[in-house]
Amino acid sequence: MLAPDPPPAASAPNPRPRRLLDSVRDSIRLKHYSPRTEETYVHWIKRFIYFHGKRHPRELGAAEVTAFLNHLVQTRDVAAATQNQALSALLFLYREVLAEPLAWLDGLERAKRPARVPTVLSVPEVSALLAGMTGTKWLMAALLYGSGLRLRECLTLRVKDVDFDYRQVVVRQGKGAKDRRTLLPGTVVEPLQAHLARVKALHERDVESGYGEVELPNALDLKYPNAGRQWGWQFVFPSHKFSADPRSGVIRRHHVYENYLIRGVKLATARAGIAKHVSCHTLRHSFATHLLENGYDIRTVQELLGHASVETTMIYTHVMNKGGRGVFSPLDVPRDRVAAFRPESKYPRGGPSKNGNIDLTAAGGATIPPAAKTSARTPLPQSGS
Repeated sequence: MLAPDPPPAASAPNPRPRRLLDSVRDSIRLKHYSPRTEETYVHWIKRFIYFHGKRHPRELGAAEVTAFLNHLVQTRDVAAATQNQALSALLFLYREVLAEPLAWLDGLERAKRPARVPTVLSVPEVSALLAGMTGTKWLMAALLYGSGLRLRECLTLRVKDVDFDYRQVVVRQGKGAKDRRTLLPGTVVEPLQAHLARVKALHERDVESGYGEVELPNALDLKYPNAGRQWGWQFVFPSHKFSADPRSGVIRRHHVYENYLIRGVKLATARAGIAKHVSCHTLRHSFATHLLENGYDIRTVQELLGHASVETTMIYTHVMNKGGRGVFSPLDVPRDRVAAFRPESKYPRGGPSKNGNIDLTAAGGATIPPAAKTSARTPLPQSGS
């Protein structure tokens, strides 16, 4: 007699459906977008969902997207760049996450960004700004100005990418995930070498304590398991404390937080008495403008900045020390045809004469008696005349 068949195994309960925002993060990381892009897209998608009463985006369409974008402009008064940023996040949600290539997505128009002229500091202003900074903040600000780095590029700079022999800095995965080479100013060589000596001593203490592993890009830690502890991969500007990786949860020493330099630049600007709106990116603008003023070719400046188009670099030709678009004002040329500035006085050329009249003869006019001065206004015609 055959033994009875065993009872069927209990079926596993249906797994919980993946949350929408988790799916958004997975899609962003699959395309190797930056953590900043992930944070921004999740922020705008979350605001879009809350704006429509926590309804699922599959239930929403062109009218709801347009209403949200109009709300940002009309009620929140955001800039065109912010509106386009929100639109990009929603387009990514519907195309890449929900896989709904709806026809109305292509019909949405982006807001036109107004043309802005970058803020540029003069050479004396840059000198005064750097004079108000010390230590690591001075080094970072000097690299922004002397090498034309973006703030993020300076923060994520690795030891292996600083070449003292060739006097160059290799920028890895800059804007648009592009690499480029830029120059290393000779002024920062000696203080930067001293700074790296202190950073290396800190790294060796971390290794002895069981830490010393740094984050590696593009899963290189799987290909090179020990690379994270090597000196060349360490950040040039590490943080003073350990922190948990937001994705993996691993405790490690990251690079300094961006507000470390942002606040330092703001404070140094106030100390220098500079009235312009100065940010960390202003130093990069000043780098490009001063190179063009010194006669360097615009194509060379384009390569140092990492611009894809020379038209982006040409904006710095509009803010050089020759005035708007390099044109001299007719008030300045020729100088001998325009009368020079004179401070105002109550009476022209020495005030009233001895008899109380205003003397304009020195300026080529006639002497005006006091009565003429008081009756200079033409009387109105009387009614009925």
